[in-house]
Amino acid sequence: MTETAQEPLIDTRTRRRLSVEVWIVLGLSLGQSGVYAVVRLIERLAEQATRDVPLSQQRTTMNTSRSDFEYIDLVYQLLRLGFAIVPVALALYLLSAPGRSALRRIGLDATQPWRDLSIGAGLALVVGVPGIGVYLIGHALNMNVQIAASGLDQYWWTVPVLILSALKNALLEEVVAVGYLMERLRQLGWQVPAAIAASALLRGSYHLYQGYGMALGNVAMGVLFGWWYHRTRRVMPLVVAHTLLDVVSFVGYELFADVLDLP
Repeated sequence: MTETAQEPLIDTRTRRRLSVEVWIVLGLSLGQSGVYAVVRLIERLAEQATRDVPLSQQRTTMNTSRSDFEYIDLVYQLLRLGFAIVPVALALYLLSAPGRSALRRIGLDATQPWRDLSIGAGLALVVGVPGIGVYLIGHALNMNVQIAASGLDQYWWTVPVLILSALKNALLEEVVAVGYLMERLRQLGWQVPAAIAASALLRGSYHLYQGYGMALGNVAMGVLFGWWYHRTRRVMPLVVAHTLLDVVSFVGYELFADVLDLP
């Protein structure tokens, strides 16, 4: 693992342009999701206060069906996944420069496949095992809602779509919230702890719809992932880890929810 060199100083005009750029990228992607998640949590707390429905008895469903017609639903799912990747393409485009690949800049490449896979699997274990505890404890303390990781009907394409959804989440979150954001904050002169905190808090914000217990757990995950990126400048292991975590959650729920009597 290596330390990174300090970015050269930028002038006021460039600083202003990059700051506006960051707000635009976040406004089109995870920042927008964070705002909606805050409002959703407020709605859930209002329901708890006025209708006496505890947070732990409320439910959120991920990966929902969009149509009663099988192949129209499949088209909707693929469109959803495809358009969700557009902010990733935008972030990579903005990070690129003549003679400089954005993929190499943030380590989203295949130059170290086995190392990235092994580190990603290790990070998934480090995050995933405690994450189960965070969910269960948070639910018991009325800090989390019930999470149904898949609301898709059971078709031949359900599991492949869930795997693609896991990959989409990983690319969107790790490229935008870690690679892009930390690179730009570094250019803007932010200190490393502040940049890691900003990335982690952003990650927590768009998970608030799951309850503030899960949001805090994701902040902790964000600190670990931000620190790892700072030390290595490689986002690929984070994408691998995130994909594995979501595949286990999404596909596991789809296959075993009825057997385990999950909500």
